[in-house]
Amino acid sequence: MRSAVVSALTGTGIVVVFYRPDVGCVERANRFAEFAPCVVVDNTEWPQGAQALGLDPRIDYVANGANLGIATALNRGIDMLIGKGCPSALLFDQDSEPSAHLLEALPRMLTEELARGARIALVGPAYEDMRLGGVEPFVRFGYWKLKRVEPLGTQPIDVDFLITSGSCINLSAWHDIGPMDDALFIDFVDLEWCIRARSKGYAVLGAPALRLQHSLGGEPVVFLGRSYPGHSPLRHYYMFRNAIALMRRSYVPWSWKSTELVKFPGRLAIYGFFMRPRMRHLGMSLLGIWHGLTGQMGALRGR
Repeated sequence: MRSAVVSALTGTGIVVVFYRPDVGCVERANRFAEFAPCVVVDNTEWPQGAQALGLDPRIDYVANGANLGIATALNRGIDMLIGKGCPSALLFDQDSEPSAHLLEALPRMLTEELARGARIALVGPAYEDMRLGGVEPFVRFGYWKLKRVEPLGTQPIDVDFLITSGSCINLSAWHDIGPMDDALFIDFVDLEWCIRARSKGYAVLGAPALRLQHSLGGEPVVFLGRSYPGHSPLRHYYMFRNAIALMRRSYVPWSWKSTELVKFPGRLAIYGFFMRPRMRHLGMSLLGIWHGLTGQMGALRGR
């Protein structure tokens, strides 16, 4: 199996973003190094160094020395893989643990689609979060409500966006599409990049037969029988701020904007009344809305 994966991954690189990693994060990154060129970008404020962490010496380690956000970290890792001549990049969070089959199948699917002449930005699996009810559907934008597409069959599914972790990016399109948006820092970074790619004529493809176990947010909150991903007050700040910021951009489709507008009151109610400390969640959400309206982007300081 390992030789088959290495063969399929020839040329493909891997980027993993660290933030205060534990031993398990390091072990997962070391396994990636057995299959492909691997770059670890560490957003930890007090990086220990590759050797102290116990990283495989084959891994290129980038210590940012501060939390510069997921967008900046991914951009730095991808730039390193482009410098190595990699045609594609698999992106993973530090807690992602993909199967050997997924590592082999995603680059192969991307290569096959490109060989057919398709303009592809990235491909990615369906993710599975058992806390939220199992395998999540793919998403297409629709006015006032997202269209959920069940991951069925084996043929690639045209979707509007994919989450970062587990996606395989076509690096030949990277300079045309542009890097991840550093100003967003975290939240909606993957969505914005996919929207921008599609606005330039590139497709985003879901691989329905592939799965990646992924925990979206913290402990879920149950409201009216439905589970919602839980986040910290700071993450709620970024979610609301970046949603407002994206609504102000002309290339972002109104189908997505309308859906977000519908969700806003419900999200404020859930975060403000069902997550503790209630006033902290509500206050940070409202601050995010204000900063989105006034154009204050990047990392939030002093909070």
